[in-house]
Amino acid sequence: MALIKKFRIKQFKIQKPIAKLEKVSLSFGKRQILDNINFELNSGEIVGLLGPNGAGKSTLFNLLIGLIKPDFGKVYIANIDATNYPIYERAKKFKIGYVPQYGGYFHDLTLIENLKAVGEILIENERDRQIKIDNMISKFALDNVREIKAKFLSGGQRRKLVICMALLSDPKILLCDEIFAALDVLTIHMLKEILVNLQNENPKICIVVCEHQARELLTIVDRAMVLSNSKIIAEGSPNKLIKDEKAKSQYFGDFFNN
Repeated sequence: MALIKKFRIKQFKIQKPIAKLEKVSLSFGKRQILDNINFELNSGEIVGLLGPNGAGKSTLFNLLIGLIKPDFGKVYIANIDATNYPIYERAKKFKIGYVPQYGGYFHDLTLIENLKAVGEILIENERDRQIKIDNMISKFALDNVREIKAKFLSGGQRRKLVICMALLSDPKILLCDEIFAALDVLTIHMLKEILVNLQNENPKICIVVCEHQARELLTIVDRAMVLSNSKIIAEGSPNKLIKDEKAKSQYFGDFFNN
């Protein structure tokens, strides 16, 4: 089965790095998670992170948002050494939005209450805050569930809610961790369209998607990386990546032959 991008996104002739990891290594106890990792994220692209369980994909996200610090190496955001910046400062100073794999919302609050709770922190002006929240609800077709508690929403509605919460700050970097997990085919397609539309609406945003569902991921990204055995073993466009011998032998197997 050929993996050709279904929604053709523009090619990026000029790369503008917005964040990078430089010579980053991290261990948990005696287990090496990341070993001398170097990569850049560019403004205006959708990047995919692929790899087997335990390869370090979510750990890379945690390093970028400031939840953990590397044992060695540096994390740069907007050309600033942000290695020691705490998570809240990175979110506000560098405008990093995060869509976690699980949760990310208040279960006993309604959808509108969730958005207001986050909006009150991120947007000072009450009128501007209300306009932004109303626009988000309309844009993501959530009007009919705005007064429903988050715990009663469907899986797709909860994912859309968390994406809305992450977008309230107008992030320059949006990190999405396993957002396709445990969802039906139609909902996955809807989320893919949302990500592509975000890029079309804001050509400068950098969207990074960590995902196990490689087939789904490779239809929307401009560039992807494969992590295995604590290292980035392959990187490039979807078509280039699925032909890479290291990626095929250590991750894809024979399932992604053209």
